[in-house]
Amino acid sequence: MTVPRLAGTALLLPCRVIAALLPRELRGIHDKVAQGVRISDEDALTLYRTKDLNALGALANLVRERKNGNVATYILNRYINYSNVCLLSCQFCAFGAKKREAHAFEQTIPEIEATVRSALADGITEVHMVGGLHPSLKPEWYLDLLRTLRALDPALHLKCFTAVEVRHLAERVFKRPIRETLETLREAGLGSLTGGGAEIFDPEIRDRICRGKETAEEWAEVHRTWHQLGGRSTCTMLYGHLEGLHHRVDHLRRLRELQDETGGFTGFIPFAFEPAGARPELRHLPHASGYDELRNLAVARLYLDNFDHITAYWISLGLPFASVALSYGVDDLHGTISEEKIFHLAGAQTPQEQTVAALEKAIREAGREPRQRNTHYERIDSTARGRFGGGRAALVS
Repeated sequence: MTVPRLAGTALLLPCRVIAALLPRELRGIHDKVAQGVRISDEDALTLYRTKDLNALGALANLVRERKNGNVATYILNRYINYSNVCLLSCQFCAFGAKKREAHAFEQTIPEIEATVRSALADGITEVHMVGGLHPSLKPEWYLDLLRTLRALDPALHLKCFTAVEVRHLAERVFKRPIRETLETLREAGLGSLTGGGAEIFDPEIRDRICRGKETAEEWAEVHRTWHQLGGRSTCTMLYGHLEGLHHRVDHLRRLRELQDETGGFTGFIPFAFEPAGARPELRHLPHASGYDELRNLAVARLYLDNFDHITAYWISLGLPFASVALSYGVDDLHGTISEEKIFHLAGAQTPQEQTVAALEKAIREAGREPRQRNTHYERIDSTARGRFGGGRAALVS
């Protein structure tokens, strides 16, 4: 296995030698991980508290290599934010706006269609689309949008809407049960759900950072229902604000339990809170350190044993640091993205898109083999080249 170093080099040693070199508090956890035994919440807290980041990364890589070999993946995708007009006023959010605020925006269906048509020429396989809880868009607007995009290319995967958006659509727009709303959206072209809106599940922390948003149980209900319908989704964690380490473990436990129940999550995507764009009561908080970001990814890889994939969100981390994360349990760097708004309105200084060449370079620099994937993390073979360097694709083994 590989013992990662922050400088990006690696030293290959047998697992029994690694175990002997680990801090004493991690040796029992190493034995569990090596044997494929599930770690406990207390184990997760021990992992979070260790001062040996490289040992933590080495443990996480045991799982990464077991599940994914030496391959790291990326997707050719296009982000669409159809509107940021939102009924909520989450304390951490710089994206949402009321209709009359200067930074409020709404895109028309023809505008979105033109953007996606152009992105298809660049080789994308996925549209990732979310927005705010819009107070006045009608049911047919959402259905027409999905139908219009599906008509552009039936092979294009439409990954759309967070759980809170789905609840908003069910309760205020379609005025139907969640299951029926999801079935209607799927018939119109919805391919999978995004994982956004999970934030931190603990109710007290949730009340302080996103008061009025759906509860953890309500978030889970949407994903559970979608999984029961045969759909897939990702899931997320927003960390580095008011939560403690036990809140993170609680969040991971709830995700692991739901995955035990449904098996519908394709990957886990954590990202750090951006304080620069938050409301005043949270703006004073420091940004999560690089140490904490790597630690969180590694613990997630070790704890979420029923997840095949952990994604380093380069929009949050920056691509060079996301490359480093490939030595801490991560096997995916997300995608080309293009025009990300939510993190950048909050103050992120990263680029808004990446090329395939840049993603593959970052993967190779970490000593991994780059492969393009689809929305469900299945590896695919690109056959045509667009602006990003990718194109129409077929599944490969």
